[in-house]
Amino acid sequence: MIKEAFRPHGSELELTPSPAILIESLRDMGYSLKTAIADIIDNSIAAGATEIQLLADTNVDNPAIGVLDNGCGMSWKQLREAMRPGSQNPLWERESNDLGRFGLGLKTASFSQCRRATVLTRQNGVTSCAIWDLDSVAKNDRWTIEIPNQKDKVRWSRRLKECGTLVVWEKLDRLVGSSDRQDLVRQLDAAATHLSCVFHHFLTGSERIRRICLSMNGSVLEPLDPFHSNHGATQHHSEEVMMHRGQMIRIRPVTLPHHAKVSVDDWQRYALQEGYVSNQGFYLYRNHRLIVHGTWFRLARKKELTKLARVGIFIPNTMDAEWKIDVKKASAQPPTAVRKRLSKIIDKMAEGSQRVYTARGAKQTSTNQLPVWIRRKKWNQISYDIDTGNPAFKQFKNGLSSAQGKQFVRLLRLVASALPIQSLHNDVSSHPETVHSSTLASRDLLHIVSTICDVLVERGHSCEEIKKRMRTAEPFRSQWSDTERLIEDHVAGRK
Repeated sequence: MIKEAFRPHGSELELTPSPAILIESLRDMGYSLKTAIADIIDNSIAAGATEIQLLADTNVDNPAIGVLDNGCGMSWKQLREAMRPGSQNPLWERESNDLGRFGLGLKTASFSQCRRATVLTRQNGVTSCAIWDLDSVAKNDRWTIEIPNQKDKVRWSRRLKECGTLVVWEKLDRLVGSSDRQDLVRQLDAAATHLSCVFHHFLTGSERIRRICLSMNGSVLEPLDPFHSNHGATQHHSEEVMMHRGQMIRIRPVTLPHHAKVSVDDWQRYALQEGYVSNQGFYLYRNHRLIVHGTWFRLARKKELTKLARVGIFIPNTMDAEWKIDVKKASAQPPTAVRKRLSKIIDKMAEGSQRVYTARGAKQTSTNQLPVWIRRKKWNQISYDIDTGNPAFKQFKNGLSSAQGKQFVRLLRLVASALPIQSLHNDVSSHPETVHSSTLASRDLLHIVSTICDVLVERGHSCEEIKKRMRTAEPFRSQWSDTERLIEDHVAGRK
């Protein structure tokens, strides 16, 4: 006879999770230091802060990280609720400027980086303080927070103003190893760059967005607009607006400038930390706060020729569920209907980004009237050969014997066949702003300019015609001021 385990029929059985076990699980939500700090800053912005200070004490035995703001602060009752895991239902209606969702950010972000999180807050001059200590929770196996008597003992507490909140992380067990304290410094530097991009709309400010000042240990962070919006060579394509379940979605496509049109510093800055190829794609903003970036949402592959394509998507905080925005606000997925619209935008953006490179190359090839290299295309195969008809090569060959002339042509073909295509591709793909042609020495430039001038003068070209032709070609274009002077001097000397 089979016996069933006893259970009280028609009743409920409460299964309370173990605090000691669950709180350790909450630490593994996938936060990095930069996403965790961003989650804390969300709370500061929602509290109306205009000044937010990131504080880091790394040169001590017990390093700590703090986030201090001048927002409205919290009463004791508000603080108690804020310290409660899951203090807000994600289905509740929120204020239009609210950057939170689950009521977990303060806790999960803090737990992911430290074992002791202190929140010191002041509202209308009244100070409240509470501490989550994971070691204490693990020891007692109870959901209990500490209420300290001496609030002025909290690190950086003297910086708190009449209203505001200070969050302090200590026992940084996941950030600070026993041997490499410098790794924390590197992570903080990376976090500063990340925050400059995630909150760039707030760091800039506008009529609709309250401007904030964000600093790290006294150094003010400058906004990093991933669209390089104010540069004259940035291509702003037509904004598209679509409605999804009564909610408005704004889509703003942009093609970034070619590296030849920006400074080296700007090219590196706007590549962001992973580079242009990795950072092409969609940039999803929720209430003007960047959520995810550098993704095509698996609708397309990332390619070298589309690396300048970036598309801003702006949604309200009422669409969190449809976009599957996660707790740490670092991942999302567009609804099915939106994905279809985005697929069409990708095709248009790919064409625009590729045109920046292909059109530029085509223009240089078609206008070059004294080419050294010839681009050939046959059966979908592209090759580069040396133009033996270039006046400099032709003049040199004419001074050789028949046998020597043939040997000279063979050497030119050897040079062309040995062109390091793979190395050029790797260098241009990785760091195009660092790849440059060699500069001709003054004596070599003089000799080549003189040779070409002699040939063109004999063909009946005037000085202005010679300058027009030579200005289209390298290396003369890159050294034009010297080349122009040499042309004028040489042609004048022949008269």
